[in-house]
Amino acid sequence: MTWAPTEIRPGDIGAEPSVDGLLDHLRSNATLDKQLVEAKALVFRGFHVPENGLAGVLDLVLPDRLAYVHGNTPRTKVGENVYTSTEYPPEFTISMHNEMSYAHQWPSRLFFYCAVAPTTGGATPVVDGTAWLAALDDDVRERFLPGVRYTQNLHSGVGFGKSWQATFETSDRDQVEEFLAGNEADWEWKADGGLRITQHRRAVTEHPVTGELVWFNQADQWHVEALDRETAEAMLEILAEDEMPQTVSFADGSPIPAADVIQVRDRGLDVAVNVDWHAGDLMLIDNVAVGHGRRPFGGPRRVLVAMS
Repeated sequence: MTWAPTEIRPGDIGAEPSVDGLLDHLRSNATLDKQLVEAKALVFRGFHVPENGLAGVLDLVLPDRLAYVHGNTPRTKVGENVYTSTEYPPEFTISMHNEMSYAHQWPSRLFFYCAVAPTTGGATPVVDGTAWLAALDDDVRERFLPGVRYTQNLHSGVGFGKSWQATFETSDRDQVEEFLAGNEADWEWKADGGLRITQHRRAVTEHPVTGELVWFNQADQWHVEALDRETAEAMLEILAEDEMPQTVSFADGSPIPAADVIQVRDRGLDVAVNVDWHAGDLMLIDNVAVGHGRRPFGGPRRVLVAMS
């Protein structure tokens, strides 16, 4: 049986189809944590939550929201540790990933809210990490088991990709170094004021509650193959591969074959389930158990994200 998120509508729980109905349910629900572990992803639909009513919901489901510090994708901060979803051209797919799986510490939960639904497309695909792991060829899985090495080149204000100031939400070098030292990362400040960071991380992990083994890395997104061919060729004419904004290798530093990352990317998308958005929808996911992405879309789309 194919896994899919559990959908909760007002009629399912005897609630009013309003933000107050959802708030009443969340306040009285003492089993939300257990429910999320069992379901892996929960979609709240039909409560018509307006954007100005989002804070009350967030305070109940994510009371200790995290800042997107050391995040590697472009976002805009729109509230108290609430951000836009990744700002990436609408014609492209964002492949499956677990948020910040490249970091020493990652969010355990992600929360999505649809303020404006796209005219066409724009679903958030979600994938069970156990299914993604099982979908890979045995030899590919084996090559990744020792882990991966992520490298970031962050400029100091002008250049490709993100600056280190935007990445760490500070211009204080001491704060950045303190953060990196506490997160088992290696780093060096470059002569041009930029910052190079290297991190050795896992490729597969065990869920802290269920013990299930899940695919848990972002190698396919950090690999040059993640870029469209025109962009990759243009950047490689200007930069050496190790100077790209982000790169990845196997844990021992050996290159990851393009065929491996393409298989990881494509099979994750193949076994994913689309969550189509309607204005006012919300989704809560277990960030270790479930990966997520984004389908291409047309028209406006405003989906907000928070994490804890």
